[in-house]
Amino acid sequence: MKYIIVLGDGMADLNIDSLGNKTILDVANKPNIDSLAKKGIVGMARTVPKELKPGSDVANLAVMGYNPLECYTGRSPLEAVSIGIKMKDTDVAIRCNLVTLSDENNISDKTMIDYSAGEISSEEAKLLIEAVEEGLGDDEFKFYPGISYRHCLIWDQGKTDLELTPPHDISDKIIGEYLPKDKQIYALMEKSYEILKDHPVNLKRISQGKNPANSIWLWGEGTKPNVANFEAKNGIKGAVISAVDLIKGIGISAGMESIDVEGATGTVDTNYKGKLEAAKKALLHDGDDFVYLHLEGPDECGHHGDIDGKILAVERIDEKIVAPLCKALNEANEDFAMLIMPDHPTPIATKTHSSDPVPFLIYRSNDEKNGTVYNEKEAENSNIFIEDGYTLLEKLIKNTL
Repeated sequence: MKYIIVLGDGMADLNIDSLGNKTILDVANKPNIDSLAKKGIVGMARTVPKELKPGSDVANLAVMGYNPLECYTGRSPLEAVSIGIKMKDTDVAIRCNLVTLSDENNISDKTMIDYSAGEISSEEAKLLIEAVEEGLGDDEFKFYPGISYRHCLIWDQGKTDLELTPPHDISDKIIGEYLPKDKQIYALMEKSYEILKDHPVNLKRISQGKNPANSIWLWGEGTKPNVANFEAKNGIKGAVISAVDLIKGIGISAGMESIDVEGATGTVDTNYKGKLEAAKKALLHDGDDFVYLHLEGPDECGHHGDIDGKILAVERIDEKIVAPLCKALNEANEDFAMLIMPDHPTPIATKTHSSDPVPFLIYRSNDEKNGTVYNEKEAENSNIFIEDGYTLLEKLIKNTL
């Protein structure tokens, strides 16, 4: 038996007026997912414990079968693992976004124009982070380049009680009330603007009509990860396929292989074919029992309030991932169980994550049911609710739902 989780990051939503009071999952053309739902089980699960904030870190840990209340130490440490940073027990890792701020003189008056700096390329971002490291790095603070706008700061003997705000939570807002209270972290962010605003990379981006990455934004602090080995815990060998450092970091921390796919971007235009081929190879040729296939596109579109883009992201997951992967497994005569779900909602209306429960779909090729289509309403009406979302993976493996 092969086990697959197709994770459509943030694809759950609220009813949207312009869609006739329907959700993204209602209106998206997803015949392959709905076909599985009609022969599977649809329900709701709480992936974000009420005690924690609705980050992709917490939610993806839960979907991978880990209780966040027991193992979560912060978002950035997981990303640090993916980048290859060897953290000491006394280190604190902090996510370092490259963002676009407006150009008022006083930092408190600036507005968060773009939390991803136009989804800046990794090549451009590396040059900018190197400039930040040269200007601000020392024995206490060290900056490491990651992917696109997502980077890492390691603070030697650092603090964790910083109450930092994710930049995607304050899109289009004046940042004054959300700036760090810690004087050192505040100073790093303030000084980064002077380093980056006239950097050649940004001057070129401005000339091309692109958003400049003119500041860093620090958030998501935490200490060295504490994640149990996936194979020892579940008795199956697994791999993770994602373009996002966070997801890769969870997989690596859990002892799984993190499979890199060229051209995987974490957007609606990611390399779907490359991710599909990587999943097929892992399951059918490399001896993996489990693949966690993560698609970031719906979440990115949700953060940008892009209705059409989010619909397209779901439709591409259906067409370019779910359909051909099921076909390949069937043609190989492999029995499989597939779990399709988001980690959390990223509603168009709010442009940020929600703690609300999410709809899930479980299909087993050797145990077909009489089900329904896949959307929030049908999942809620199923009367199947998993309060502890981290137990869903075990139910998938043991077929106890």
